[in-house]
Amino acid sequence: MRKFLPYFFLSFILLPVAAKAQFETFQDSVVQLYGVVMTADSLKGLPAVSIVVKGQNRGTITNDQGVFSIVVLKGDQVEFTSIGFKGKLVDIPRDIKGNQFSLIQLMVTDTMFLPATIIRQRPSREQFERDFVNTKVPDDDIEIVRSNNDVATRKVLMATLPADGREASNQYMRQRASKLYYSGQIPPQNIFNPFAWNEFIKSWKRGDFKKKSY
Repeated sequence: MRKFLPYFFLSFILLPVAAKAQFETFQDSVVQLYGVVMTADSLKGLPAVSIVVKGQNRGTITNDQGVFSIVVLKGDQVEFTSIGFKGKLVDIPRDIKGNQFSLIQLMVTDTMFLPATIIRQRPSREQFERDFVNTKVPDDDIEIVRSNNDVATRKVLMATLPADGREASNQYMRQRASKLYYSGQIPPQNIFNPFAWNEFIKSWKRGDFKKKSY
């Protein structure tokens, strides 16, 4: 225990010195940034300019005369933004003498070109009725589903669309089950089945065997 006492007293003496040096270093890096923001063309104070330290949730705005003041650190980046003006990013130098830095920031007008707007005369009742009747309203999802469920459309889709994997596998399983059902014997011939002849005559009367064009 006695051999650790010198180290304890040494750390007790050095820790306050190190903390004081660190505090002085941090205090030296703090800068009071103040100045005025003006328009570049008329040199008028610009109010309500947003001034934000980039990467931090700290900022302020200019007053009615464009004057501002904010605490920053050496090496920080300060962003000036205002509606109708181009943004500006300012770097705070790391080698500033002292803890104050003044700045006069000029903002350049940001010209924006909006698409042309054509103002026309109010249409008459006849023109409104004509345009209202001839306006094509696109189908919504319900109308699209309803049109796809039409009988003629379904027939065309059934005749043209190939079978998916589920239908193909079910058809194969039915054929396989039928083949295994009559395994070892001759399968019956529907030519001698009166029920099959009845279904054939009904289909022929309905016109199921007529050639159809879709």
